[in-house]
Amino acid sequence: MSDTIVAPESSAEARVSHNPAAWTAEMVRPTVDAGVGAQASFLRKEFDLANVGGNERLLISAQGLYRAFINGKRVGEDVLTPGWTCYDVRLSYQTYDIADLLRPGRNVIDIWLADGWYRSRMMWPSSNIINCWGDKIGAIAEIRGDGLDPILATDGSWKSGLLPILKSGIYFGEIYDARQEDLPAIGGGEVLPFDKSILVAHETTGVMELEPLPVVSSFTDEEGRTVYDFGQNSAGYVAFTVAGEPGAQIVVDHAEILDKHGQFDRASLRTAEARIEYVLKGGDVESYRPYFTFQGFRYARITIEGRAEIKSIASVPVSSAAHPTAAFTSGHPLVNRLVENTLWSQRANFVEVPTDCPQRDERLGWTGDAQVFAPTACYLNDSETFLRKWLRDVMADQREDGAIAHVTPDPTRMHPQAAPGFFGSTGWGDVICVIPHVLYEHYGDASVFEETLPAMVKWVDFVWSISDGPIVKPPRGWGKRGFTFGDWLQPSGPSVKPLPTIGDDAAATIYLYISSVLTARAAEIVGDDAVAQRMGERAEAVKKAFMREFVTGSGRLAYDDQTSYALAFMHDLIPAEHVEAAKGYFKAAIARCDGRIGTGFIGTPALLPALVKIGETELAGQVFLQEELPGWLYQVKKGATTIWERWDAVMPDGSTHPEGMNSYNHYAYGAVCQWLFEAVAGFRPDPEMPGFKRIIFEPTVIAALSPVAAHHDSRVGRIEAGWALDGNKVAYDVSVPEGAEGLLVLAPDYRDIVVDGSSVLTAADGGKTTARLSPGRHEISFRVQGN
Repeated sequence: MSDTIVAPESSAEARVSHNPAAWTAEMVRPTVDAGVGAQASFLRKEFDLANVGGNERLLISAQGLYRAFINGKRVGEDVLTPGWTCYDVRLSYQTYDIADLLRPGRNVIDIWLADGWYRSRMMWPSSNIINCWGDKIGAIAEIRGDGLDPILATDGSWKSGLLPILKSGIYFGEIYDARQEDLPAIGGGEVLPFDKSILVAHETTGVMELEPLPVVSSFTDEEGRTVYDFGQNSAGYVAFTVAGEPGAQIVVDHAEILDKHGQFDRASLRTAEARIEYVLKGGDVESYRPYFTFQGFRYARITIEGRAEIKSIASVPVSSAAHPTAAFTSGHPLVNRLVENTLWSQRANFVEVPTDCPQRDERLGWTGDAQVFAPTACYLNDSETFLRKWLRDVMADQREDGAIAHVTPDPTRMHPQAAPGFFGSTGWGDVICVIPHVLYEHYGDASVFEETLPAMVKWVDFVWSISDGPIVKPPRGWGKRGFTFGDWLQPSGPSVKPLPTIGDDAAATIYLYISSVLTARAAEIVGDDAVAQRMGERAEAVKKAFMREFVTGSGRLAYDDQTSYALAFMHDLIPAEHVEAAKGYFKAAIARCDGRIGTGFIGTPALLPALVKIGETELAGQVFLQEELPGWLYQVKKGATTIWERWDAVMPDGSTHPEGMNSYNHYAYGAVCQWLFEAVAGFRPDPEMPGFKRIIFEPTVIAALSPVAAHHDSRVGRIEAGWALDGNKVAYDVSVPEGAEGLLVLAPDYRDIVVDGSSVLTAADGGKTTARLSPGRHEISFRVQGN
């Protein structure tokens, strides 16, 4: 059976080309449904076919989650359908080829329904939102052939019944009683009021099951429960086979880690039950995996009540990022594992929307996390349609005054009393300006700006309005208009002598500048000269104001911290006459941290690129490769298999961080992988010829990483780059795909440059040396001074 989910590249296509002119079907509710948290239900219809034409397809969506079966066989292979959007504004539908499931004569279709994101509990207990987008689940479906009229459509004549799923929820998990399989249809169908114009063809790939992870070890705890270790933290669920007596029960609990004593530790899940209960029907070996939930876990603890035996068990990851498009390896095993950890964190958190974490009572589409991680995401997986789909939800959640929600889809837009003012943070809301540019540079499609430019302008105007001017002074209180998270989770150093951190005003002002520049560029690309000029003038005003307000006469930045210097250098916000002095202050800020990271969510992606930009390559390598807390490699040495939310999620003594907010699967700090591809391996798209039509090759040689090899499968083909260091001589090999061109850029201290056997004259002015590269493979060599 072929799954033909369509993934158009723009909302116009989604709404016009792939959205049927008229749906005959209605949104239908099972009358047996008893509400949120109750036993799941199904809709059923029997129908007759004179023959099967071969082109039959099912168009289907739901309020809640659905899974469809025709003549007892599953439709499609994707899970958690119809996915997660701002359901009141946009509801995805899927299209499947189903001819091979149909037969002449009598047929039956079943549509299983469950709460899903639509009405499961959302957010943490203080918010405790249920029935977020509605309190009635339902399905809308049509079977179409070659004719104009549908073969079958949901309406009030459909029957309904109860499923063996006694309860399910995104945070809760699932209870399944196999003794209640094949229950009869005892109810009917109720047509619900529903605006069919909000239906859009599914805009990206579906959530798919990945290769199962086998058990790598197990042990029995003091209470006789078996704990299975699958060796990898991931998002998904367990699949098991079991044999036993009727009524015996298998209870599965999940955890990301074991504590310092080697015991099962569920603390990072907070109030998310993340629990699976399976009741055996008895007799033959039974197989089960959850239908309408997922968990974030590495370990599963099995409690058996009654007589039963687990015959086999595996962890089944699920993800919208199922096919990697890049790889990076080096001569440093911890770095290689760091890249692998980042890939797994992307998989676990790219489940319909880019979430912060997959395990606890949150799992929300935090805009700040996605903003900093998007470039890395686009290297590691083809993320274009995934992020464009999500940006449409970001725009749907944007408030009238231009504020962007902290999370999207945003439950608080529907329930503002649950978390008042849950929008408008700089660094987070700037996602509406940053990600469109990331997509444009990686994939070369300017239509993303046509969609997002109005929202970008509204956001920049909102940030300016916080303080009515170029210096943004966010209020400190949560929920206040313009509150900012700042450099979230920045290490603070010893409590007796805390390290400085960037102030909210400096961080917000820098991001106002960044977004003003990006909005001006977007407007220029789509030909909106008026907006380009206004945003360009605003950017210049912010830049001048920043220099006056936050750069002292000696070149020291006001807050004198790593994030301030990193962002200011990356965006050229330091006056030319102060650049050399500011470099010294930047290095001193790192020295005060004992050569370690002093940045949080917004500063970390800029830290190493900024050091390379100012010529401090050796220092960048030292900061990156140091293995103590806080540090990227510290996590790996502590056994991490995904990226942590906190630098110190596990303390040096093996104890866990005492705060309640402690995730072991957060991709934000994995944004460093962008630097590994673009600086260390040394390839990136040229913004002037986006979509990798021109590839800039500019390697940064860090001796401890030799040899380096990387590739990326771009729209124009596979890009490859790698280098090895022998003494002070570097052999750098690259591959430019057909249809693209390359530009080699080498730092001033790289000498004796040879490209494909021919010497290249170094830049006479002491600047960077450049050389054009045609499609194909190229062998480059040069010498590194000081090595």
